[in-house]
Amino acid sequence: MPTRMLVLLAALLATVAAQPETPARPNVIVIMTDDQGYGDFGFAGNPVIRTPNLDRLAAESARVERFYVCPVCAPTRASLMTGRWHMRTRVIDTYIGRAMMDPDEVTMAEVLGQAGYRTGIFGKWHLGDCYPMRPIDQGFQRSLVHRGGGIGQPSDPVGGERKYTDPVLFLNGQRKQTKGYCTDLYFEAATSFINEASASKSPFFAYIPTNAPHGPFHDVPDELYREYLADPKLDTAFRASMPPARRKKQRDRLARIFAMITNVDENVGRLLKHLDDRGLAKNTLVIFLNDNGPNGARFTCGLRGNKGDVHEGGIRSPLLVRWPGRVKPGRMVKGPGAHIDVLPTVLAACGVRVPKDVRLDGKDLWPALTGAPTPGDDRVLVIQVHRGDRPQEARHAAVLSGKWKLVIPSGFGGENGRPGTTWSLHDLDADPGESRDVSSTHPDVRKHLLAAYRTWFQDVTSTRSLTEPPRIHLGHEQPCVLTRQDWRHLVGRAWGQHSHGEWFVVVPERQVWKLRVRLQKPVTAGTYQLEFGNLKRAGKIPDGAKVFDVELKDLRPGPTELRMEIVTAQRKFGPYQVEVTSE
Repeated sequence: MPTRMLVLLAALLATVAAQPETPARPNVIVIMTDDQGYGDFGFAGNPVIRTPNLDRLAAESARVERFYVCPVCAPTRASLMTGRWHMRTRVIDTYIGRAMMDPDEVTMAEVLGQAGYRTGIFGKWHLGDCYPMRPIDQGFQRSLVHRGGGIGQPSDPVGGERKYTDPVLFLNGQRKQTKGYCTDLYFEAATSFINEASASKSPFFAYIPTNAPHGPFHDVPDELYREYLADPKLDTAFRASMPPARRKKQRDRLARIFAMITNVDENVGRLLKHLDDRGLAKNTLVIFLNDNGPNGARFTCGLRGNKGDVHEGGIRSPLLVRWPGRVKPGRMVKGPGAHIDVLPTVLAACGVRVPKDVRLDGKDLWPALTGAPTPGDDRVLVIQVHRGDRPQEARHAAVLSGKWKLVIPSGFGGENGRPGTTWSLHDLDADPGESRDVSSTHPDVRKHLLAAYRTWFQDVTSTRSLTEPPRIHLGHEQPCVLTRQDWRHLVGRAWGQHSHGEWFVVVPERQVWKLRVRLQKPVTAGTYQLEFGNLKRAGKIPDGAKVFDVELKDLRPGPTELRMEIVTAQRKFGPYQVEVTSE
């Protein structure tokens, strides 16, 4: 080989050798608890709660000081998974069909899966129980979840009602009887998934959204519960303003909630140790957050409000981000940040591009978390959630920019909230408890934030039609179980025993459809009236029956509604669940 070629080859090899080795894409673990408040941690200054492993995680993490989520479950989950405002995804509430996410939305699992990640979810999904909205339809290759918004709700499977211990869960869409306490099961399944992924040399994304400490509270880790109940300091975890009589009544409930939280903490500790033992910790990005404020009036670091509120106590969450060697422990990012930022931040950390046809609302926080200089901006964040079929302008919303917060706490529940509630402006640096309205002294700030809110509201509510939820596609699951979680409520209290509703579905071409109708309680001298697409049927329900069957033929394919009214001498109401199979 000529001398010149040898020199060039040597130079090329030297150049290649000098290049820094491209780091492997990190594994990603996102842990999100349900109804755990901003103050339910030792690192937050809670005088009673025992969370040593989460305290350790906080010490080893960078944190966002002002990080915001929605005041209730499903909207936060939609924004976390998509990096988009939840109203764009058609998730606007937590039940009666309005917690189903549009299947066209692109999730964190789908983007990371396309980039070669193994993806798994273990716990609470709450964005649709039926095809095409299940986690396995939205990018998760492994899925162990419960139905609906929590165990103990009308979406519970038959035989698994209210079971936190030995629950009936769904593994990749299939019913699975499990053994153990639900939170333990989620972390155990996630650990097995991590082992499989690491053995295959694939990076993994494990999403662990626990349903604890969400109620009901009848079934909690007993030893921890008894320890908290016996703790004389437990009363100090209530807000000072709580009357003594109410404090006494709520004491048992708080002991149960704290037991559930400490159980989560113990599982986080086991997971972190497992990462250390397997040599995975140094290349695993671990993120922890809550989905909303606390399910009760307890310690919130002086912040006002709880779950359901748009005051700080209802929408503030810690955001802990740990990646040893890449994220400096103890770094505090001022914010504000929000749930919509997690997806773009994760993608940036993993070196994965946002798909070209996906419009994100979130901001990449990775530069700020890793200490890169970041220019200040006048970012405006809006948090708005309330009951109902459609978002209402200027109802139950918070507008955040820098130290300023414009808020209209007009009520999460009811048809119209609390009419007459007005906007107030707060300086969160000077008044984190939101006790003083400074609108009169800063009218320019109020005007600016109100204009920004109106622009935001018109934008996000015009993305998709919000007049109805996404439709459930029948025939893909056998059976497809329709529950009151996803029906459109018509009459009565939404989940009440004697309420009535209908399901929005899509019917494929089939010859025979069979409905197994389940009632909440047996009926005597009852009849039913069924309307399903082009068909109407009526019949007698066997006396004392809690379950009965209806067979249908000649059902026209296409989008339609399914409704059934149960009629007795005393009342008219809808079924509890309907199992739909086809031939």
